Amino acid sequence: MRPFIKQNERRIYIVMEYCDGGDLSKFIKKRKQLPESICQRFLQQLALALKYLRDHNVCHMDLKPENLLLVRRPYLKLKLGDFGFAQYLSNTEYKFAIRGSPLYMAPEILLENKYDARIDLWSVGVIMYECLFGKAPYSSNSYKELEEKIKERRAIEIPKMPPISRECKNLLSSLLKHDLEARISFDDFFSNTFLDLEHAPSRESYQKGLKLAQEAVKKDCEKKPQEAFHLYCEALKYFIPLLINDSDPHRKEAMRLHVYDYISRAEKLKLQFKDKENSQEKKEITQQVEETECVPMTSSTKESSSPINISPGSNFHKLRILSKSTPNMADALDIGEIAVQYLSEGNYIRALEKFQSSLSVLVKMLNREPPGHRRDLLHEQVQYWMQTAESTKVLLSTRNMESVQRAADCYNEHCIIQ
Repeated sequence: MRPFIKQNERRIYIVMEYCDGGDLSKFIKKRKQLPESICQRFLQQLALALKYLRDHNVCHMDLKPENLLLVRRPYLKLKLGDFGFAQYLSNTEYKFAIRGSPLYMAPEILLENKYDARIDLWSVGVIMYECLFGKAPYSSNSYKELEEKIKERRAIEIPKMPPISRECKNLLSSLLKHDLEARISFDDFFSNTFLDLEHAPSRESYQKGLKLAQEAVKKDCEKKPQEAFHLYCEALKYFIPLLINDSDPHRKEAMRLHVYDYISRAEKLKLQFKDKENSQEKKEITQQVEETECVPMTSSTKESSSPINISPGSNFHKLRILSKSTPNMADALDIGEIAVQYLSEGNYIRALEKFQSSLSVLVKMLNREPPGHRRDLLHEQVQYWMQTAESTKVLLSTRNMESVQRAADCYNEHCIIQ
């Protein structure tokens, strides 16, 4: 909301939006530490504000919790204020004057007296740290003590308690890099998976989710369970944030019913395509083993290998046989199979852990694998498991949806500073 300005002969009146939730600094102090889900929500909103600033080459230069205001209605929302230090600053320009608040000030401002727009990213990291752990990483009793910590480039350790997710920790670490060149870029920050700006609640989110859901229903009717499963999960990525943040009770209840229908159908399809895959594997495995073991992989066969067009199950077993000469690949494929088993049992946490463990090895091996049939099979398997891992994240988030929504409702209804 833009300020409304009116004046008469004697006075100038500025009417601004009323932020009834106080500022983030008081909000944190009252609650000591914020749950990761609430921190993620605030950070996502702050990132959207920063993206708007960067699109207009504006650097805020004084990001801190006191300048982040909270609005209670229609849902808990963060607003960026106090642009007293803000300047036009493109990604290639540098400034030399010291400005900002020392506790949230990027090290290069004090150490080098030369900085660019990335100072805002350091400040975001400090704010994120304070939200999660209740204090800034360089909290000090005096300015002199703070200055010494900054000049010594004292390492910032991320506390083990409360525990935070790997994605959250990776983003926090990448923001709090003393070396400007090692710090995350704005482009990488805005595309970070923890922030997930792509699925942030917006006017376009519902239409994107609806289009994916309609495509999922179409694939479902065409008896393509695997494709339908992934499309339902992709649709849920848009619908769940909308559901949590919607303030209209009637619209929220209608969306909740649709979301639960999509979750239920995705769960059933997950089991359906798994059973179908297992059945086909049993019929084809003997033939695949014989063919692969009897036909040597010569250079001519590699060059003439056609696009893969048979089921993922049979391709996987071909890959398993071809991986026998590479123990690390065989072990990673075993871990991936365990992930699939956990997924079929509904143990999404363990499934996601195993998928991540398997893919961390397979992706590196894929980058080193020479062109040929085995590389084609490995590439297909990696792509498939990456997609399945993403769908597993969605199913896991649906399990946590009610608790996240209750926490959000608690902060909206009862936890706002008076």
